[in-house]
Amino acid sequence: MSLRFDLAAHPGGRAYRLLAGLVVPRPIALVTTVDAAGRVNAAPFSFFNVMGAEPPIAVLAPADRDDGTPKDTAANLAATGECVIHLCDEPVAARMVECSRSLPPGQDETLRAGLAVRPAERVRPPVIVDCPVALEGRLLDVRRYGENRLVVIELLLAHVREGLADPETWKVDYSAYVPVGRLNSPDGYVRCTDRFRIPPPRE
Repeated sequence: MSLRFDLAAHPGGRAYRLLAGLVVPRPIALVTTVDAAGRVNAAPFSFFNVMGAEPPIAVLAPADRDDGTPKDTAANLAATGECVIHLCDEPVAARMVECSRSLPPGQDETLRAGLAVRPAERVRPPVIVDCPVALEGRLLDVRRYGENRLVVIELLLAHVREGLADPETWKVDYSAYVPVGRLNSPDGYVRCTDRFRIPPPRE
């Protein structure tokens, strides 16, 4: 027996609470952008994932403020069209969460969170060197569905901490790469340390 939850009749807060708790674990993107004046913003998103490889794309869903104006990530992408998407492991998780603090526009969350940065190669936003993975990207498209903003990013260049991926095969070593994932809001997270394998079907 299952319970019914009418998502269409209860969009918004209730739907978010249920969906964000059920669709787990979700990867977390810590996204750096810059505004037109070059000021850095960093913000985490768990409504995020990669969605294709030809071209390589990712999708994230930056929200609006309570007054209806775009939050910094959405505003900066509209202004400059560039970002760096970072994946986080446990040593950086608390500083990633610190970047979710609501600050006035133009204030650099990486400074407040104590995150070291360096210039990216193909885009203006910086790379956070503390993160194990950084994906440089540029804006491809923005779509609105009701109150949802879906942003499509073309991924241009991946910076991967040495030892996490084989430079010849491009395969990831999960004994070394241990990202954190998102569970329920507001404070649920998961470690990717307990894994198992199931062989795919063979013809």
